This record gives sequence, structure tokens and C-alpha cells, in this order.
Amino acid sequence: MSEAPVETVDRPPPEQPDDDDHGLELNARTVLTLCGFLLAMLAALYFLLPKIAGLGDTWKRIEDGSPWWMAVALAFTVGMYAGYVEMFRGVFKDHRIGRRASAQITMAGLAASRLFAAGGAGGLVLQAWALRQAGLRRRVVADKTISFLVMTYSPYAFAVIVCGFGLYLGIFQGDAPFSMTVVPAVAALIMVGLTLSIVLVPPDLQRRIARRGKSRLAQKLAHVPASSSAGVRDAIRHLRSRDPALLGAILFWAFQIAVVWAAFRAFTPDAPPTAILIQGFFVGMLGNLLPIPGGVGGVEGGMIGAYAALGVDAGLAVVAVLVFRAFTFWLPLIPGVIAFFRLRGTVDQWRRERGATIQSKA
Repeated sequence: MSEAPVETVDRPPPEQPDDDDHGLELNARTVLTLCGFLLAMLAALYFLLPKIAGLGDTWKRIEDGSPWWMAVALAFTVGMYAGYVEMFRGVFKDHRIGRRASAQITMAGLAASRLFAAGGAGGLVLQAWALRQAGLRRRVVADKTISFLVMTYSPYAFAVIVCGFGLYLGIFQGDAPFSMTVVPAVAALIMVGLTLSIVLVPPDLQRRIARRGKSRLAQKLAHVPASSSAGVRDAIRHLRSRDPALLGAILFWAFQIAVVWAAFRAFTPDAPPTAILIQGFFVGMLGNLLPIPGGVGGVEGGMIGAYAALGVDAGLAVVAVLVFRAFTFWLPLIPGVIAFFRLRGTVDQWRRERGATIQSKA
């Protein structure tokens, strides 16, 4: 059942949402151009990579993949994105962002993160733009975006810590090279510590600096730590309240691991142990930080390398990872682009409602 259009909320008179599209340089021509680039990358990855790596014989195994397990992987992919949408809706539900708008924003944002570089930065820009058009103030958007990111990556860090140390200490079954287990686990612990330390920064730091008569530059510099502190505090509030949004974050990652598992099962009855699947997946996903659209090539290479280092057959890892990326990266690109253009229509509706509200108050 479709939901009613999102109402404009949290919109104080002094600060109206931006009515232009500056900062969101997505249009039909740009999207089509970048899609063409990604298609070229797709051809290189799926046809050229195996030949360069000398895996021609192994590549033929993909033709023998089980259609049943491919269907299972597709079902898990749907669950993955459903969890992501629910997490977003849970974080922004106080601002009346409904399921329909949440689906449009998240799917369009995911498409933008594939079309642009740097670990999903394009998706965050689009998400912030859409939330501003929904009527949220800049500070609210900044705080909630930090909260959303903390909620998203908390299961990531927890899994790397548990599986990394668990594998190295022999608690879990599988090969445990130091560089693939302890090093990522320690890095995750450091990141968790740094994130939690941000809570010590007062969320009203800008206001305190203004009261003390400090310069505007000092107030602007205080914006990032203050907003980060507020966002982390909001995420902790969600965690303490057992908000269903956290379940969405867990499902988002759990279903991705399930897609990897199904991809391996499509080619072998003996998939890698669960801890190996999880650790190889999360360590390999760091390739998404490379400054290339969507981490294309970096993620594939990272995951294949991580699984090989953890004792998985390299040829099997190649076909499984490429199938995983086909379902979770390439397949949702088309609905993501469609969601983007539908989001533009939703934004236009928000603007008309805002204009009608202003006229009624005049």
C-alpha cells in the first residue's frame, strides 16, 4: 500500500530548503554517460579479468552454476535492500520520511554511490539534498546523516572485530593470517574508540563558542565536531532503545553475506566457513574506498584477494565474487536510476506544497 506524500517538516522560516540543484549534478546526460562507463568496466571485469589472470578454465565454471542458488542469491539481494530502506526510515521517522520516500532516497543514493567515487560520497550528497528538499534543516540533516552512518557501519566493525580475533585465536574454523585477521580487527577497534570519543564533544559547541564572542571562523570550525557528536549520540540513543532501525542495519549486512554464501554454493557444495565468508567480505569491501566509481574493480580485487589469503581457492573466489557483485552492484543500478528520477518528481511535489503553504500564510 502506497503512503501519502512526505510532509514538509522542521522548516523554520529563516532557513528554507534549497530550491536549486547546485551540488547535485545528476541529470539524464550525466547518468547515461556514467552508465556507459560502468558498462565498459563491467565488460572488462567479467570478460577480460579472467583471461588476464589465466583463469580461463575456471571462468567456464560460471556456466555450470546452479540456477537454484542464483535464485536464492537474488532473493537475498532483495532482502538486503529492504533492510537498508527500513534502517533509513527508522533513523528519519521522527521527520515523517515514509517508506516510499525512504525507498526513493536510498535506492537513488545507492545508484549515485555507484556512479561516483570515494566510498559512497555521491550517495551521501544526494541523500542530503533530498532531505533538505523534504524540509529538514542543514544541522538536522548533518546530525542524522552521521547517526545513519554510525548505525550502518556498527555491525561492520563488530563483525570484523569478532571474526578477526576469533579466527586468529582458533575460536572459528579457517585459515587465520595475521594481516587478514588481527590487523583489520585492531583497526576496527581504533575506529570504534575514536567514534565513541566524539561523544565527549558538546553537541552545542558552536553556541558555546558564539556566547564567548569567538570569531565566525571558530564557530564554523566547531560545526563538524559538534554535528558528529550529536549524530553519534543519536545513534547511541537508537541502540539503547532497541530501535528496529538497528535490525535493518544488521539485515543489510547479513543479507550481503548470505548473497556471497549463495554465490559460492552455486559453484561448490562446500562453501567457506562462515567466519571466513564474513571476514573476507568485510576486508575486501575496503576496496570501496578507492577513488573510482563505486569502487569498481577495487572491491572485486579486494574481496578475491582477501578470500585467497584466507585459504579459499582463487578460481572459486573469482566466480563467486563476480556473481555477488552482479547481484548486489550491477542489478540494482537500473532501479536505482529509476528511483532517482522518481525522487525528482517527489521533490517537485514537496516544492509545490511548500509554495502553497507560503501563499496560504501570506
